Amino acid sequence: MKTLIKNGLIVDGNNRPPYVGSILLSGERIEKIGDIDESLGDKIIDARGLVVAPGFIDTHSHSDLKILESPYNEVKARQGITTEVLGQDGISMAPLPIEYLSSWRKNLAGLDGTSDIINWEYETTDGYLSQMENGGVGLNYSYLVPHGNIRMEAMGLDGRAATDEEIKKMCEITRREMEAGAYGLSTGLIYIPCAYSETKELIEMCKVVAEYDGALVIHQRSEADTIVDSMEEVIEIGKKSGVRIHFSHFKVCGKNNWKYIEPMIEILERCKKEGLEITFDQYPYGAGSTMLGVVLPPWAHDGGTDKLMERLADPDARKKMREDIEKGIPGWDNFIDFAGFDQIFVTSVKTDKNRDLIGKNLEEIGKLRGTDPFNSTFDLLFEEENAVGMVDFYGLEEHIIKFLKRPEQNVCTDGLLGGKPHPRAYGSFPRVIGRYVRENPILTLEEAIYKMTKKAANAMRIKERGELKVGYYGDITIFDLNTIKDMGDYINPTVYPEGIKYVIVNGIPVIENGEFRRVAPGKVLRRK
Repeated sequence: MKTLIKNGLIVDGNNRPPYVGSILLSGERIEKIGDIDESLGDKIIDARGLVVAPGFIDTHSHSDLKILESPYNEVKARQGITTEVLGQDGISMAPLPIEYLSSWRKNLAGLDGTSDIINWEYETTDGYLSQMENGGVGLNYSYLVPHGNIRMEAMGLDGRAATDEEIKKMCEITRREMEAGAYGLSTGLIYIPCAYSETKELIEMCKVVAEYDGALVIHQRSEADTIVDSMEEVIEIGKKSGVRIHFSHFKVCGKNNWKYIEPMIEILERCKKEGLEITFDQYPYGAGSTMLGVVLPPWAHDGGTDKLMERLADPDARKKMREDIEKGIPGWDNFIDFAGFDQIFVTSVKTDKNRDLIGKNLEEIGKLRGTDPFNSTFDLLFEEENAVGMVDFYGLEEHIIKFLKRPEQNVCTDGLLGGKPHPRAYGSFPRVIGRYVRENPILTLEEAIYKMTKKAANAMRIKERGELKVGYYGDITIFDLNTIKDMGDYINPTVYPEGIKYVIVNGIPVIENGEFRRVAPGKVLRRK
């Protein structure tokens, strides 16, 4: 089957000026680009007046569990995304030893949700990826092996530093998972159990990752008042291990911490002069989204979710949690301090009992329940066994733009898909083009497409994708530059964007004439 895309404005992903031309797909690959005889195509797509770009690559995705429930991912396809990078923030699906299955499902629920219809007994990254392959996938998926999962397999969920022997075991597990095809190591140093690790633990694991030219994809230890020290820790890991560094959802949180933006940029400039390969991804919104459990001090999570439930039922432990939130802990990102109860909104819960709280902030929930926001938050986490998602507001448009223009930047969604999600899950990529290319031209069209495609592929070392090039896979997004835009907001986030006309994955359309098709032409990508 040969498909001819004719007369489109081709933006090839290389940050070169657009040009009008045609592309011939033969099976899953690009056969020819340029002036092509129409008779060569078995199927014709007339892209006159439309932009033809490489399929967008989401370097920070949380579709890990959903893709096992259903191979189709309409939410991401509707944005023009053809490839996602799973396994983020050091907390994901694999590896997952059977003995920790119950506890880990509870720990994961606030980020990726939970499910009773999938088979959880895959144990390793190879088992997880094989299950995806056997079920089929609508888009392409690559995987980062999560630090927290490795740590759990090596030493359980204890809230302490690892011994040398346990670090050695983590390195062995890391090697096994890299051999299974992981593209790197992820960590989230605000999440349990990653938060308990010392720098040397990550350095040793990253030495293994560096052997495979993998990346350390990191939600750093602080995105708030100690962000400069946090960045220096990450740079130290890169220098001492030789691993490539990729900062997740790069930002600074809280009005009191905006003063650190220039020092952060100075660190990036210094790294560039030193020849270090540093990249980061960013979603184009001034609010974040994660699990509500991060508002609790790290010690509260020691031993996993079951131990957290015991502490939330203990009045003395609650009193200590409240004191630590009010006074702060050095080096700990205190969400309630930098965002406030009134700027943290519940986005998802596990039970029907609390579904009426979705969309409300923590201050409102306290008033509804006739108690202070501390206790109402503790109660909610207890009732939902920690499976609560949230959105928090932290930054300004000017900060988004400053980081968006950086050469290290590529676009991502970081979209949690449950409940009433952050609008980035539905609109990040169209928002960048509609808002920052067309309406407020911060980027040229070719710059924006580069940051969504080849720049992202290079950061993750994803081969033969992210560029319109003869011989590469036929991952292509076709859109109307005059109409493309995100349509969701924080009140109504689950609205598909406008302007995406075709999304082609490995030569087969999953969006055709604006209509979603339930087909599964994607591939599970394993690093070779």
